[in-house]
This record gives sequence, structure tokens and C-alpha cells, in this order.
Amino acid sequence: MAPSQETHTHTAAPPRQAPGTLGIGMVGYAFMGAAHSQGWRTAGHVFDLPMRPALAAVCGRDRAAVDAAAARHGWAAAETDWRALIARDDVQLIDICTPGESHAEIAVAALEAGKHVLCEKPLANTVAEAEAMVRAAEAATARGQVAVVGFNYRKVPAISYARRLIADGRLGALRHVRAAYLQDWLVDPAAPLTWRLQRERAGSGALGDLGAHIVDLAQYLTGELLTGVSAISETFVRERPLGPGPAAGLPDRAATAERGRVTVDDAALFTGRLASGALASFEATRMAAGRKNALRLEINGELGSLAFDLERLNELSFHDHTEPAATAGFRRILVTEPEHPYLEAWWPPGHALGYEHTFVHQAHDVIRTIAEGAPARPSFADGLQVQRVLAAVEESAAKNSVHTPVPS
Repeated sequence: MAPSQETHTHTAAPPRQAPGTLGIGMVGYAFMGAAHSQGWRTAGHVFDLPMRPALAAVCGRDRAAVDAAAARHGWAAAETDWRALIARDDVQLIDICTPGESHAEIAVAALEAGKHVLCEKPLANTVAEAEAMVRAAEAATARGQVAVVGFNYRKVPAISYARRLIADGRLGALRHVRAAYLQDWLVDPAAPLTWRLQRERAGSGALGDLGAHIVDLAQYLTGELLTGVSAISETFVRERPLGPGPAAGLPDRAATAERGRVTVDDAALFTGRLASGALASFEATRMAAGRKNALRLEINGELGSLAFDLERLNELSFHDHTEPAATAGFRRILVTEPEHPYLEAWWPPGHALGYEHTFVHQAHDVIRTIAEGAPARPSFADGLQVQRVLAAVEESAAKNSVHTPVPS
């Protein structure tokens, strides 16, 4: 949702939140807005939290649509101007679920107004915007505020547990990281042009939408930063029909005959090197026919390997290379035990969780961070680091854009 100059006049000042509650104001109400609403609405009913989240107000430009979203997702009020949302006395945290073009402006304004901020990934559309957001976050942190970027896949219990195993040295020195995020919703060239396919709104295509997740996960799991990349990218369908698409930015069939230019990548492939010298490979595409939301990771070390598949998100595959070869091999770890991250609050072992639970865990972590004065994780600085990697990938891909014929 782009910034809006429209204002909404209240008949009365919004109430202040009662002690022990954290008033949430959310900007944007489509796909991510629905997921975040679920997280805020559920967290206090599952976890024993030091503060209870209160869904104070949701914001969007379309009055009828935002009113309907508020009723559907349990928000107490609706606004049509994000500035009015920030100004509300009953809002202590601004949750940004808009396209990347508006992240920096909203986040900086909210932090300067004394609010905590949760901002969806990627942090911004450019490194310069992300740097401005980090400066605002650093100043806000000194005042006791929290600024968090929404890398929700960190909150999958199996991924959190994989990080613990790697940090405990179960893989030894790392050798390889392989990461792929594959979707297919743009395979059909008749799928209409949406904001996700426009650079001025989204910043980049599959790279920022999907690649941001796997870059963050590679660095989060290994505890290391990428030090260099080499990349190629491609836009396979360069023009698409103009059509509204649903609010989530996914294709529908209501496109018109008029066409518009796609200004972002459809797919990006790149290799990299971690600080330790381990090698990494990444693939992000929205053109993998048959793959709906296939996020896959594998990490190989001198002592073993770990693998994760989002389509089986309650499981890890683990190989202990120190075991005798006659019996060694990958084994399935069902990550549903109360000893596993987040699971003590949920169901008995073997009862699976799903995608939506990552947003409940995110809300849990944000609230505890605020209440305990703990360092924000993932921080805006973490988001900036990912933004710098994405920018380096784009720069490398541009240099590698010339196709050299391979001799026969």
C-alpha cells in the first residue's frame, strides 16, 4: 500500500491501552496483513506473555475494504491514513505489511513518533532506504524502542532447532549451503501484471520476494555472513496483461487486453561464500512449474548434514557422519517435542504445526523483546545486511547479462 494523503476524522480520541497490553496498529491488510492478524490474535491465547497484544486499528486506503478487513480479522478500528494510525494513543507498535516502496517512510515516521515497529521483509527497496531505517532504529533503540524485520521462517520450530544443532557443533566446520525457493504462479504468460512485477513498487522480483528469505536463513542458520556473490537472473515474460489481481498480488483471470512491462526478475541464481570459506548456492524463482511454495535448505559440514523442506515443515533430515558407515544415513527428526523451540505451548508430540504458526511465534518474540528490553532479532541491521546481499546480486547479474554462445 503506497503512502496516502487521505485523512480520517475521529469523532472521539482513541482510548489509551490498559496497563499490560500492547496496542498494535497495522498498515496493509492483504495476504501478509491477514497472516500478521492471525499471529497477533492468537499469540496471547497460546503463550503466557508479559503483555497481551490488542488489535487496536488497521490501515488501508480503501475505506470499504479496510472496514471489511477490520471486521474479518478482529481489529477494533480502521484508518485510511497511516499517519493517523501512528498518531493514535492506543497504538504502541506499528506493523508494516505494505509493498516495499512505503516501508522506509512509514517505519522512520513511526520510530520518530516513539512507536515500536515490525516491518515485513525485504526491509526496503534499496540499500539507501534500509540504511535510513537502521539509523532511525538505532536512535529509537536508545530510547527503549524495538525495531524488528519480519523474516517469519526463522520462527519455524524445525529451522530454529537446526540453528541450535549447528551452533552446538553437530555439523563441525561448514562446507556447503544450498538454498532454493521455488514457486510457479508466474509460469502462465497470461497472468496479469501486479505490483510485485513493478520495480518502483516491489524493488525486485523473485530475488527480493523469495531470495530475501533464503539469504536470511543461510546467514541465520550458519551464524555467518555472505562475503561475496556471483549471479545471473532472467525475466522470462517481459510483458503481461494489465489486470487488478487480488490484493495479495497473485494472478487472477480478470486481465484486460492492454499489456504492461515487467520490470523485475522472474528468477535469480547466485553463488556465494560465507565468512568461514564455506560455499553457498541460491535459487529463487516464480517460474518453477509445479512448485507452489517449495523452500529447501541443505547444510553440509565435516561432521554431518542437515536438510529442511518447507512443505514438510515439522521435520528435519539429519545425517551424523561420525557414525559407522554400515548404519549411517539421513534420519528424520520430527520437530514436535516440547523440548523443541516454541513447542512447549502447543499440542502433544506428533501433532503438526503449519505456516500460520510462524506469525504467532513472531508475535510472541516481538512482545517478549519489548517487555524484557532484549536486543531485537531479526533487527533492522539484519534486514540491511540482506538488502546489501540482494543489491550485490543485482549488480553481479547485470554484469553477467551478456549471453556468450557455448562452442559446440
